[in-house]
Amino acid sequence: MEKRRRSVCAVAAAALVAAMLSSLTGAAYGGGMSPGYYKTTCPQLEDIVLKEVTRKKNETIVTIPAVLRLFFHDCLVNGCDASVLIASRNQDAEKNSPDDDSLAGDGYDTVNRVKAAVEQKCPGVVSCADILALAARDVVHLASGPYWSVELGRLDGLVSKASDVEDKLPGPDMHVKELTDIFYRSGLSQRDMVALSGAHTVGFAHCSRFTKRLYNYSSTVKLDPSFNPEYAKRLMEACPPDVGPTIAVNMDPFTPVVFDNIYYQNLRNGIGLFTSDQALFTDGGSRKTVEEFADSEPRFFQAFVESMMKVGRLGVKTGGGGEIRRDCTAFNH
Repeated sequence: MEKRRRSVCAVAAAALVAAMLSSLTGAAYGGGMSPGYYKTTCPQLEDIVLKEVTRKKNETIVTIPAVLRLFFHDCLVNGCDASVLIASRNQDAEKNSPDDDSLAGDGYDTVNRVKAAVEQKCPGVVSCADILALAARDVVHLASGPYWSVELGRLDGLVSKASDVEDKLPGPDMHVKELTDIFYRSGLSQRDMVALSGAHTVGFAHCSRFTKRLYNYSSTVKLDPSFNPEYAKRLMEACPPDVGPTIAVNMDPFTPVVFDNIYYQNLRNGIGLFTSDQALFTDGGSRKTVEEFADSEPRFFQAFVESMMKVGRLGVKTGGGGEIRRDCTAFNH
């Protein structure tokens, strides 16, 4: 019965997202972007991206959350311009910042593999920023999540500084006000923030990112009282006080490789891994949206797609403000 229910929900979700996007068909978007941007210059682009992303995903499931996080971290810092991909000899690029240090290498590897394959067919045509945006869509869909038409036409940025990252990304210990402020500064709403947090339905986190909630929540309370007691017990078994830096647990303990709305149902039951996760339910301002998404996977999928499209329009570089890199890890100059 549960399997049948999820199947019906998935069909309904897909239909709702398709209906939402149908009115956009053939239209151009802000900044000169359009889903058909490479229709004549690289018509096989999306097939190439999907083929390489699928190959990488089949090698390691970590590809799914790694690419998603890479996209978010790129776009929330000075826009979607692939500046997070730059490798600096001086270790002073965005990827070298403390906030980006936890990004999994599989995300970078995925984009670099796709870029190499695209360059063989369409040399000097497609930006790394657009490849990352397409790859983010594809990993969501490969994990049984929604599919949407990605607006294309971004250029790659000309600057990448570790110092630019500070205070621009959400952190695991943040509460709703702090999270809302960060997203608001990028032109995103609290609803966008809650919807995009749903990406935590896939992936994992190292114990060091949340053990404070287990052992040192405050000066008077060791365990965060918002934790489900049984869930906290399981986390303590996986992450003892002396846990090593490489040990990690799934963000969603039930369906960790499926993009679904179980994340929000978990929050109802005190099964949010980060403070920033569980706070979405404990805070009255965001709880209604959590409840909405927990009750309806189609509503979550629709909101997630809308928010991802908003994120993809952040800080788009055009004209002399960008370039199409030959190598995603280095500026052309």
